[in-house]
Amino acid sequence: MRLVVAKEPLTSILRWIQRLLLACAVSMAGYCGYVLMDTWSFQKAERRQLERLLADRHASQAGAHPLAAPAAMKAPLPVAAGGLIGSIDIPRLGLSAMVIEGTSGKILRRAAGHIRGTALPGQSGNVVISGHRDTFFRPLRNIRRNDIITLTTVLGQYRYRVVSTQVVSPYDVAVLDRSETEILTLVTCYPFYFVGAAPDRFIVRAERVA
Repeated sequence: MRLVVAKEPLTSILRWIQRLLLACAVSMAGYCGYVLMDTWSFQKAERRQLERLLADRHASQAGAHPLAAPAAMKAPLPVAAGGLIGSIDIPRLGLSAMVIEGTSGKILRRAAGHIRGTALPGQSGNVVISGHRDTFFRPLRNIRRNDIITLTTVLGQYRYRVVSTQVVSPYDVAVLDRSETEILTLVTCYPFYFVGAAPDRFIVRAERVA
């Protein structure tokens, strides 16, 4: 006994599958395009805001009384979730990104995120910043000891020198521990080229330099 399948219905089914796959591919490409444009637009707008705030600070300092304390000496104020912290730059790696308060999915899609509860730039303690390994923090795969990391905020510019890197478990929260001195910790997923959810975390530790 032979099973005979009509060619016409089978051809129609294959044609509809092709159309469905094409629609999915177009939708995914459109979403990727939207994400890239949204990220680029967000970074540009936040950088423009930081430049405007810095210009306003410099203008206010220019007209301040000679004995007045400079703004860079004031203690940083708490920042609301989603608020602008500043920018992070590692010149040797060509890394430059805006830093936003918080680490929600939306924030990390658009910028590097400052982990709430850790110190702010200019404070004694551990400033912890997180970023995706496949976007803003991808250049960290080539970071080296003694590389200089610069954090620019409205209150001042802070420079840190890399002292160590390590790979830890995602459950190792010791990297968030407080410090008596000014240190910077960068966190991203590891391995950098892992397909899917990476199992570990890559940690960069840097110390403040004058």
